[in-house]
Amino acid sequence: MIIPSIVSGMAKLINHEDAEMKKPWIFSVILMAVIFNTGCTPEVGSEAWCKMMTEKPKGGWTANEAADYGKHCLFK
Repeated sequence: MIIPSIVSGMAKLINHEDAEMKKPWIFSVILMAVIFNTGCTPEVGSEAWCKMMTEKPKGGWTANEAADYGKHCLFK
């Protein structure tokens, strides 16, 4: 009876340590995804941004995107 409880306690400890070790890894993956995604978006008002917005469905635009598109791409 003592040995199974020791084995089960060790398994819980190992699983807990694995979960703790995964947290920094998951955080770093999310951080890298945000950094890479931010770096790929063209600057608002640039020709590349205007072209990207022209190709994007109008229903998917936010109010800020529509205002920026009008200010930077239509009324230059």
